[in-house]
Amino acid sequence: MNAKIWAALLAVYLVWGSTYLMIRFVVETLPPFLSAGMRFVVSGVILLAWRRLAGDASPTLRQWRSAAIVGTLLLLGGNGLVCWAEQTVPSGVAALIIGAVPMFLVIADALRPNGVRPTLRVLIGLVIGFIGIYLLVGPSVFSDGMPLNMSGVVALLLASLLWAVGSIYSKTADLPKTALMTTGAEMLAGGFALLVVSVLSEQWSIFSLTQVSTDSWLALVYLIVFGSMIGFASYAWLLQNAPISLVATYAYVNPLVAVFLGNWFVQEPLTPRILSASTVIIGAIIFMNSEHSSRVKPAAARGVSK
Repeated sequence: MNAKIWAALLAVYLVWGSTYLMIRFVVETLPPFLSAGMRFVVSGVILLAWRRLAGDASPTLRQWRSAAIVGTLLLLGGNGLVCWAEQTVPSGVAALIIGAVPMFLVIADALRPNGVRPTLRVLIGLVIGFIGIYLLVGPSVFSDGMPLNMSGVVALLLASLLWAVGSIYSKTADLPKTALMTTGAEMLAGGFALLVVSVLSEQWSIFSLTQVSTDSWLALVYLIVFGSMIGFASYAWLLQNAPISLVATYAYVNPLVAVFLGNWFVQEPLTPRILSASTVIIGAIIFMNSEHSSRVKPAAARGVSK
């Protein structure tokens, strides 16, 4: 495997794994839906302008409608809820719960009309994976003295479900032909949806830009430049130049990167409970995907918090 593939793979591993920690810094002083909306509107405009200059065709009206549906499900339902949840849930724990998206994808794919029914191996993997989630967020007997905010946990589980629904819908939706043009359209549409929710739900009467910390602004810039631009560009290039089974390994690595970064930089707890749950959840996803590695492509095609 050549150096370019390794460089792009490391970028996806490290950049996307770090986005959970960056989101934590952002939402310390910026409203979650506002910050996510700003991020994706800026990223979407840049991506669309770049791809138009590169010669990609503009999305048709029907493609914009599809992009709006997918962008709303993925970025408002997925990323927006992650940002909201990280106000109360450690970034590493959030990454582990979101790391279970492939399990929700299997369920969503099975429930859709003419969907793919899971095999026995996949069903066993689902059971193991949900045991891991229960171990992570379950009763206080597992808590290691670190009870989790259940509203945040529910928001993360809902984010995973909405991300799965949006990903399954995107498989048959009429979207632009190139991956980056599609991503730009979805970012712009989803970013506007996030801003609308921000206007309707967040407490503007007590918010002031003067209260936003330098750390939050820097983290937001990092998410735009690295998380949205470099991460997605590296990922799109890998899809064309590396085996899907290799590219999909980011789904296993990112949660671990997030857990250890949260522990190193902001002293988030790294307890036996978290380590055990990490092993169970990630092991279950590897077990499920090892049967048909090509089936991980829809799950790997997008990252909730990325």
